[in-house]
Amino acid sequence: MAWRRTVHGYRAERAFDGERVLPGGALVLVEDGAIIGVEPAAATAPAGCEVTDLAGATLLPGLIDTHVHLCADGGPRALDQLAELDAGAVDAIVSVSLRRQLAAGVTAVRDLGDADWAVVDRHRGAGPGPTVVAAGPPITSVQGHCWWLGGEASGVDGLRRAVRERAERGADVVKVMASGGVMTVATDVLGGQFTLEELHAVVDEAHAAGLPVTAHAHPLTSVEQCAAAGVDGIEHGSCFVEHGFAVPAQLAARLARAGTPVCPTLGRTPGVAPSPQMLAVIQRLGMTWDRRLAHVTALLEGGVRLVSGTDGGINPSKTHGVLPEAVIDLVDCGASAEEALVSATSAAAQACGLAARTGRLAAGLDADLLAVDGDPLTDIRALRAVRTVVSRGRVAGPDGTVVGQPP
Repeated sequence: MAWRRTVHGYRAERAFDGERVLPGGALVLVEDGAIIGVEPAAATAPAGCEVTDLAGATLLPGLIDTHVHLCADGGPRALDQLAELDAGAVDAIVSVSLRRQLAAGVTAVRDLGDADWAVVDRHRGAGPGPTVVAAGPPITSVQGHCWWLGGEASGVDGLRRAVRERAERGADVVKVMASGGVMTVATDVLGGQFTLEELHAVVDEAHAAGLPVTAHAHPLTSVEQCAAAGVDGIEHGSCFVEHGFAVPAQLAARLARAGTPVCPTLGRTPGVAPSPQMLAVIQRLGMTWDRRLAHVTALLEGGVRLVSGTDGGINPSKTHGVLPEAVIDLVDCGASAEEALVSATSAAAQACGLAARTGRLAAGLDADLLAVDGDPLTDIRALRAVRTVVSRGRVAGPDGTVVGQPP
């Protein structure tokens, strides 16, 4: 085979390919932004191929955050202020959000809270950096959770029109707010926003347009409703009841059989207290962080398929780039390190419709790579020690700015 001089290699004695550990480590060969080969670390690089030696590091696929809000800046009014900002200010926030994600080793994100179509219209494939899957403004009830993002709809016909609008605007996924939310104090986190008939209409219309549906759902009643409606994914899946949470075995079994991915939106900015809105929910439901982790443990034990996402950007405890903490939390909930890494790589890619592009170290996929110091398979906290990030073949600097082609 004739190799061009543009081929670059990344060699590590430890590697995880997104599905399993590679016992011999890996030499990943990259050309024109794509992986063209994955060989054992001891393999000889092709003639003319420069190699970055990642001694002491573990090589992984770039991480995927399945639940972010790129228009939100992680400040105390991150979501509330969006109604006050012009397009230029929102675009600046999105650019910073993407850089922060990339600096943490996140090479793809699924945006589930767009403000007035900014991400769909202006920030998918607009330049180097993380691959973006975009939902547009989430569909919500009138004055419902995050209504100011522009996604209000009501009634079966209105919901069908909202789905068609997203298909026509080129959204990649439909996000629907099946329940109230923590960050919208005028809504009830224990209350549903739509009937089962309405959710069925959303799913039916979206599937007819070739789009998946993922649903924000906090209370147990809404999670059960979403499962009955046949959504393709569930965000949060908190299963709140009046005093804490409940995960009925029948519900867990139903989600497990269907293979419905649930994103529990774990991960917190280290050293930052929960938002006032979250503290109010904690006081009302007694849902402490330990109880939240116990809920995720119950989902794991029920066989529910979990993917990692953070709600990144919504407040200071949920800043962009906190995905490694969500993966660490999943291990603290009882997942193996390998299962937790899968949740943020290959399984996340499948949930986001990106399995043909990223999420694994495999020839033909985008060259999205992450090298961390240490071994996250034995100490998952090694994910915090980012050494090298490669996004579609281009190296990112420590601040997440793409600095160019491999050296």
